[in-house]
Amino acid sequence: MTNFRKLLVLLAIPLFPVAADCQQALTWDQVREKFEAVNPTLKVAQISIDESRDNEVTAYLRPNPSLGVLADGTQLVPHQGVWQPFSGTDISPSVSYLHERRHKRELRLEAAKKATDIAGSQYKDQDRTLLSTLRSAFVLTLQQKALLALAKANLDYYDHVLSISREQFRVGGIARIDLDRLELQRVQYESDVESATVALDDAKIQVLQLLNDHSPASQFDVTGPFDSSDQIPPPDELRRMALDTRPDLKAAAQSVEMAKTNHNLAISNGSTDPTFSVWYTYNPSFNNPYDKHTIGVSVSVPLRIFDRNQGEKARTLADIGLNERQRDAAEAQVYSDVDTAYANVKSNINLLRPYKEKYLAQAVRVRDTVTYSYQRGGASLLDFLNAESDYRSVQVNYLTLVGAYLTAAAQLNEAVGREVIP
Repeated sequence: MTNFRKLLVLLAIPLFPVAADCQQALTWDQVREKFEAVNPTLKVAQISIDESRDNEVTAYLRPNPSLGVLADGTQLVPHQGVWQPFSGTDISPSVSYLHERRHKRELRLEAAKKATDIAGSQYKDQDRTLLSTLRSAFVLTLQQKALLALAKANLDYYDHVLSISREQFRVGGIARIDLDRLELQRVQYESDVESATVALDDAKIQVLQLLNDHSPASQFDVTGPFDSSDQIPPPDELRRMALDTRPDLKAAAQSVEMAKTNHNLAISNGSTDPTFSVWYTYNPSFNNPYDKHTIGVSVSVPLRIFDRNQGEKARTLADIGLNERQRDAAEAQVYSDVDTAYANVKSNINLLRPYKEKYLAQAVRVRDTVTYSYQRGGASLLDFLNAESDYRSVQVNYLTLVGAYLTAAAQLNEAVGREVIP
């Protein structure tokens, strides 16, 4: 097996399931599915959609009729020496109803439905931003797993070199001072392992928090590809997809339509709504002995001389312009987000390319060559330590760049509003 193939095997270690006390490692699709099912912030946003949908019922309700009872003709004087306070009282029940004109109910319902649509788009936008945060934490976990595997592999390799050096010291091949310096250098590799372990636990805790999972970090694990790709859609296509997909831009456009509906409702509310009334009276007439039951009707029309809802008409008209400007600002933000995220992904691809094509293989080759020479007296201790340090730096830089690429890819997916880079 060549040195480069050994390196690929080393970097692939985090991708294989590990026998440990943790549960089965979750893939990105499994993590996302669990997140959308249990995240409390998303649950709150879902409840707001339900509340807005309930408002639609309220908006379309008709006015309640009014029931009135009139008591008239009550005599408060004694009758033939007997006190009868309610004698002669006539009871007259009445019913009145406010009739709404100019499609007020329909416009209220339309406005309420558009508010529900906006709440749905805002929910999707919140899901978009939180998924990006989750994806970044997921990528960070994969990165720390790779760094931990690299640190352990470096420590094992260095321990192998130390065992050979101790044997060389025993037979007089190297001086005590060289062996001491080699053993002192081991603390750096131990520190790398410990730092990577802590960083991995921190990354897992971030994922667990977003999943609302209270499991210990040691019992949680994720798995997935930790690599980069040169395939990325062109900027124009990304812009087009973002304009079609971004839920925040859709919510801004929906807000414009809702503002127009509210303006139409304000105009409608400025119209006059009559109140119709009907009543019944049992009132016998002394002129007509058969005239005991009477029914009456009336229409009450408010005179809108001063209040014609002028202020609300003007406010809702101005609100249309306000929401149009906010929609334009949201569209400009979409362009900015896509272009910035695309530039970051492209930059990481350019930085990773020489590592894949040259630096990774060179680092392995230099380390193995200098180690071989040092063990046979052809290289100094300083050359060996420098080669080990260069190898570790190249590998760590490479894994860090892969993590930066995957994080930038997550940000590009967020900017577009859909997954364009898996």
